[in-house]
Amino acid sequence: MLGRHCRRRASILRALFRLIDLDSAQLNLRLAQLTLALSISGNNLLNICKLIFKISRSESNDVLFQNNSIIDSLLRVLRFEDVLLSGEAVLYCVGTLKFLSGNSAVLRLLLAKDCVGVATVLLQKLHPLAQPDHTQINITGHILVQLTATLRNLSDLPEARPLFISHGSLAELCQVLIHHQGDQDLCTNIARVFSKLSSYSECCLALAQVPGCCALFIELLSKHQQKQDLVVRVLFTLGNLTSRSNESRELLFTAKGCMAVLLGLYRTYRGKGHPPPACIPDAPPAKEPRNPHSFGMDSQESEDVLVKLVRVLANMAIHPAVGPSLASNTQLVEALMEMLDLRTMPESEELLVNVAATINNLSFYQDDGSVVRDRALTVARLVLKLLLSPNTDGMLEATRVFGNLSQSREVRDFILQNKVHQIVVTLLDSKSPEVCFSACGVITNLALDPANRTTLTQEGVHTKLADCLRDFGPVDWQLAGLVCRTLWNLSEDSGTGTEMDHRERVALQEVLSNYLDREEALQWTAGDAMRDFHQACWEMEFLPVAQRLRSRIQAQID
Repeated sequence: MLGRHCRRRASILRALFRLIDLDSAQLNLRLAQLTLALSISGNNLLNICKLIFKISRSESNDVLFQNNSIIDSLLRVLRFEDVLLSGEAVLYCVGTLKFLSGNSAVLRLLLAKDCVGVATVLLQKLHPLAQPDHTQINITGHILVQLTATLRNLSDLPEARPLFISHGSLAELCQVLIHHQGDQDLCTNIARVFSKLSSYSECCLALAQVPGCCALFIELLSKHQQKQDLVVRVLFTLGNLTSRSNESRELLFTAKGCMAVLLGLYRTYRGKGHPPPACIPDAPPAKEPRNPHSFGMDSQESEDVLVKLVRVLANMAIHPAVGPSLASNTQLVEALMEMLDLRTMPESEELLVNVAATINNLSFYQDDGSVVRDRALTVARLVLKLLLSPNTDGMLEATRVFGNLSQSREVRDFILQNKVHQIVVTLLDSKSPEVCFSACGVITNLALDPANRTTLTQEGVHTKLADCLRDFGPVDWQLAGLVCRTLWNLSEDSGTGTEMDHRERVALQEVLSNYLDREEALQWTAGDAMRDFHQACWEMEFLPVAQRLRSRIQAQID
């Protein structure tokens, strides 16, 4: 009896339309369901879609959409109707879905009925209508705003993530951005989808594989740099892309105008009334650069932009070809130093931690053009406040920076003059492998100067290093190897006040002997895969330096 071939279709429709005047939401939804099943078109279709839209605007009516097939009917309209002929009806349909997607129960219903797939098909149909001179350009933009708002809500559901990938939705959304860069609301909806999905590795990889996505995001940032909610989400997405992919780091850096846009964002969001940054000199690294912590607009909102901007810069600096270019960028380094100088803990702790992580990554590169290396002493002064702060992450990042900068003699002198070495030695008691590793890096560099070895010995550094070796050896042979190298450097000369006492030597000798026994050392590792990894670290990172250190200590005992 349904469809366009129903013999009494016209009279049935007339009877149904008369019932609409009774103004019952429940009855009207049933009428809409029946009329859509009779394949109405033209003004009839438009009026029914308007009616459904009106009902959906009230949250109290959400339950009426859950126990019938009206959502299936709406999705059929979106999948099969010609937007050129029925654009306004399609608009009311997607507007209804947008309202309904704010209800968690209906949202899951939409997902189960493949709303992601239907929306993606509709995106594809709308691309040809996006030309500036097309007669449907305005209605297309309105449809896309409602449709992307629905996808934004769907992207909250973990079960939706595989569907965004399998339907190719991310690439289609990038196409929408290309055609509608001037529409702030539309761009913001899509940026919200990307910021949510890019937090998950599979979606992040799928987005990274969309050709030109990094360049597209730079264009968006350039065009909409004053729209904070858009900017912060695009930066968050770029931070996720560059945290996982070396290719994305390079593609972003080489995108047209990348650094000009990013530095322009810094100037826009740095705050009012701040003086220009001071000029400064710098120094290089001891460890691999790393990703800073993952994150998540009055002055706080402006700071959120800066937090995510700095994270992007830190991640880009990991790339071996990009990092040296960033380290030699005077404007960038001065901007980072300005943030260290003008911001305070705890008000700006996340920002300052990420700034320190970025400087640490940049200080890994020791080229002659490195601004960080040229201004090492000033950077050391600025980072010191993080080392003195109660914030654990800030202290860790500051220690990492000092580990790189302390390759410079003037920075080592600064460390001793300001008693930074006392803090670093104390950090060996932290019971954190990361903190101990960073502290060892600083101490290893300080031990390059004979006078510093005596000073460090007076701080009880040997005992603390031996405790680190005892505590962390079986679970982190890389750290154990670094501890041994640090102890080796500290014991370079004898008879100068840098030696361990007899008790310390004997205790260290016992620990080394236990850990140099292969079976004893590797007994704690469970699982074949991890055992192979630990064994490789033990053989390459720990064994050679530990054997040399034990021989030296044995000679001193004898």
